[in-house]
Amino acid sequence: MLYCLMDGHARTSTELALVAGVSAATGSAHLNRLKAEHLVKVLVQGRHRYYSLAGGTVAAALEALDVLAAAPRAAFVPTTPDPLRTARTCYDHLAGSLGVLLHDRFQALGWLSEPAGGGNSYDLTPRGEKAFAGLGIDVAAMRALRRRFAFGCVDWSERRPHVGGALGAAVLKLALERKWVVEDPGGRSLEITRQGRREMQSRLGLAI
Repeated sequence: MLYCLMDGHARTSTELALVAGVSAATGSAHLNRLKAEHLVKVLVQGRHRYYSLAGGTVAAALEALDVLAAAPRAAFVPTTPDPLRTARTCYDHLAGSLGVLLHDRFQALGWLSEPAGGGNSYDLTPRGEKAFAGLGIDVAAMRALRRRFAFGCVDWSERRPHVGGALGAAVLKLALERKWVVEDPGGRSLEITRQGRREMQSRLGLAI
């Protein structure tokens, strides 16, 4: 179970039980023990519970054990249709591989603070405040809304976080207004435009 989580993707207890070759009940018991020992963390999102490694120290320990044991690790293989996996809406924010790439890029640029207390909530760094304001996002107005400001929402196709909350909604609105993406009239998928690829490259250093 732990080696399966080494790829950075979150998984449900059912998926991890299948990987381990045990029953769902046995898998849940193992995960509860791993959580109690601070080896995994769980994020409850709706009716789903997503498990991931508790942090980099756990991954480092597993890597060290891997040198000795040479344990194989199964790769995460998404089954989501390509148009939905590439980019789509998740309620009112941007999801899919594009949403995850933006989340990771915001972190790499130092715009998002680390989740406080090991949770999944985010705030903006001073650099992030200036950067998002420079993109035309009214940060003060977002903070005044009666909703969570920003959090890591586990993406169901990528099993890694994209940005949810008021900030995520503002990013989707910006992407639509600037024609970085266009909506599919018949569904949730979003098409990344040539203009979007150019602007995300020039403004964010993100090559799509």
